[in-house]
Amino acid sequence: MPFNIVPRITYRSVLKNCVRHKPIVAKEAVALGYSTTNDLMHGLTKEQSELRSTVRNFVEKELPQDLVQKIDRDSHWSGFRDFWRKLGSIGVLGVTAPSKYGGLELGYFEHVLVMEEISRVCAAIGLSYGAHSNLCVNQLTLNGSEKQKEKYLPKLIDGSFVGSLAMSETSAGSDVTSMKLKAEKKGDYFVLNGSKFWITNGSEADVVFVYAKTSDKGITAFVVEKGMEGFSVGQTIDKLGMRGSPTAELMFDNCKVPASNMVGELNRGVYVLMSGLDYERLVLSGGPVGIMQMACDQAFDYAHERVQFNKPIGTFQLLQGKMADMHTRLQACRAYLYNIARAIDASGRQKSSRDGTSPFTKECAGTILYVSENATQVALDAIQLLGGNGYSNEYIVGRLLRDAKLYEIGAGTSEIRRWLIGRELNKEYLS
Repeated sequence: MPFNIVPRITYRSVLKNCVRHKPIVAKEAVALGYSTTNDLMHGLTKEQSELRSTVRNFVEKELPQDLVQKIDRDSHWSGFRDFWRKLGSIGVLGVTAPSKYGGLELGYFEHVLVMEEISRVCAAIGLSYGAHSNLCVNQLTLNGSEKQKEKYLPKLIDGSFVGSLAMSETSAGSDVTSMKLKAEKKGDYFVLNGSKFWITNGSEADVVFVYAKTSDKGITAFVVEKGMEGFSVGQTIDKLGMRGSPTAELMFDNCKVPASNMVGELNRGVYVLMSGLDYERLVLSGGPVGIMQMACDQAFDYAHERVQFNKPIGTFQLLQGKMADMHTRLQACRAYLYNIARAIDASGRQKSSRDGTSPFTKECAGTILYVSENATQVALDAIQLLGGNGYSNEYIVGRLLRDAKLYEIGAGTSEIRRWLIGRELNKEYLS
């Protein structure tokens, strides 16, 4: 059914194993050291505000900042799988998936809210969440066969499985259709040979949504499971930021994948891929907004505690101007993102057209372009506002900057996004 038509009762599913929390008011927020988000300003319903508040309280309890800092330093978290099952227990791993598989059957707007709140507390775990819930679960929801959905979605949604998507290769990044991973049909199987690189959740994934060449110009999507013959994890990647999100190389050495695990039509996976990129860019845009919110929370709190010349530094006009700019960037980004998410929800789920684009291509690219670049700037502003402490790893704002920069690169670089928007604009005027 169109996902903008959702029974109100499904909102409660996300709260099924969580303590119910009232939305946090301003005085309580100040006491706890963070600012609130004015949901009325952005037109959230009571249920949507409750969803945000519940996810926020859950992740703050499960991911205290001292733990998040340790995860960042270690570039590893032994509690990753346990946390994943907890996310599954509150229902948020399948926000857009049908309820018959355990999903919440909500829209992309709610998906963005969850992505934002997880990323606010820990952007790295937020990135892994986006890869699982959107790049894997949502792609299967939109494009998988009924048997594939029945087999994989319940375990992906309850947190028993970790999901991933494998598209990029060492020589196929922005030019993704130049991928070299090949799949050759042999009887009831496809045999895959090659590798994938920069794969979020790669070292943890039980289920991977994989794209491979099946002819000179044809790409096909497959579901590959951990343990399949010839499938293995290669090197793990030591990254500048998002260090708590496992990233790895995946190896396919005569990997046997049942033909029943092919997703969609043979040689037509590029249309699955391109439509998936639109939704990926939209949902992942919640990550930079969450980072900006935390940067503002940290910087504004610090500016009203740090005293110089016998007064809080936040009362000086130059710093008032910096805080005003940070707040305005955050709110403009949030408004753009929420507006496009609502528009997509209102239109119903649409697959890409025959040329691989959707009606939302331009705006999804525009959203992540705008929010990602602003997130980097807001994180830089937070560091500047904290001065020497901002440059110290004892404070979290340096981590926010390193995490924010990823969003100018992943899901298509800023340059590719600008090219894509320009291409779509040219179509409107020249076609």
